[in-house]
Amino acid sequence: MTDVNLLPATDDIPTTRTRRQGYLRAMGVTTLVLLAAADVLIAVANGKTLWPVLLLLSLGLAAVLWPSARQPAWLTPQLRTAVPAGVSLALTALAATTEPVRTLGPGEMAVLLCLLLIAVRTCSPWWAWLCAVLTGGATVVVPLRFYDVIAKEDALLFALPLALLTGVFAGLGGYLRSLDHSRGVAVTETRRAERLAMAADLHDFVAHHVTGILVQTQMARMMVGSEPDRLDPVLAGIEHAATEALASMRLTVGILRGGPQGTARLEPGESRPVGDLTALAELVDRFGGPTGSKAELHRDASVPSDLPHEVQAAAYRVVQEALTNVRRHAADATDVTVALAHADDTLRVTVRDNGRAGAAMPYAARGGGFGIVGLTERVTALGGTLRTGPREDHGWEVVALLPTVRPADPGRAGHREGRRQLPQSTRSPAPD
Repeated sequence: MTDVNLLPATDDIPTTRTRRQGYLRAMGVTTLVLLAAADVLIAVANGKTLWPVLLLLSLGLAAVLWPSARQPAWLTPQLRTAVPAGVSLALTALAATTEPVRTLGPGEMAVLLCLLLIAVRTCSPWWAWLCAVLTGGATVVVPLRFYDVIAKEDALLFALPLALLTGVFAGLGGYLRSLDHSRGVAVTETRRAERLAMAADLHDFVAHHVTGILVQTQMARMMVGSEPDRLDPVLAGIEHAATEALASMRLTVGILRGGPQGTARLEPGESRPVGDLTALAELVDRFGGPTGSKAELHRDASVPSDLPHEVQAAAYRVVQEALTNVRRHAADATDVTVALAHADDTLRVTVRDNGRAGAAMPYAARGGGFGIVGLTERVTALGGTLRTGPREDHGWEVVALLPTVRPADPGRAGHREGRRQLPQSTRSPAPD
């Protein structure tokens, strides 16, 4: 016997939800049409004039059932709800003088209640109130068409359930409106967060590699006349940096495009480019290229290898941004040091250089100040601190303190964070 778990799944959650919504819509449309037909039969059986029933039902069904994707610009929600409600009020007023138009049926009630739901849910706030009062009022006063043939007590018996139904449908419309608003806010915030994440990825990875390409290209141009035999390692470094930049760009664009082909990841389950302490060592080794200044990594023995992934990723980004800024703003640096230490459940990341701000980078390649801002947000999100500023003699220093254990007590968290707080430099922060 074939195991059903081994059969390929033909439905996913969105498809099932769409199909369920289609069934519900078909049931609703069928119910409205049957109720409208019942109104016509009731009018014929009682010898009433058909044109008021057909006019109201035609306007109401068109307003309710017209597909939203095919609605013309002039058919606004206000117009859809106000016109049928106005016609219903006019028929109620006309019934006071003309007995043949005293029609009443379940189809008209259902159409008016659906229009009330549409008004509260889709109209602008001011129009929602106005159209809701108009449509709800038209629904409640329908029994007045028979004011001279029914007692006041019977009229109240008719009006009270209609008023309750009107309140229920108005409340349902308000609830759906609040859900639509919450969903819209959530979608907007998600898109904004995703755009910021994509911007951070582009800055942290693509800009880092492109800066390396630019620096090594400048070296190659200077070596063309004096040391042409040493150009091959420089060109190899440019090729490697360009390959890394293209890979990062392809991954980022794939995430933006979505879909089964566009979301190809470097590794299964990976959502965007990340780094860890292992990749950090490779990052430091590659800094400078074959002819530029080298960077040294000093990793204290106290640094564990099983730090939380988000802490390792944050440390990688801090070092990457600091080394990119050295390339941009301190190309004359001869000593670049990256140090990692761990104490009191805190990872200390330090990047120092001895440059004197001697950079021949084009103005467009010097950054726009987004790197330090992004790093500060990333570090503070983990409960850490970031300090950037000049060293005592010359050069620049970036220090990040990243907590590796989240305390359960918020009071202890604030106390520990207070102990980790570093004095900020009185000078302006490092340019990006």
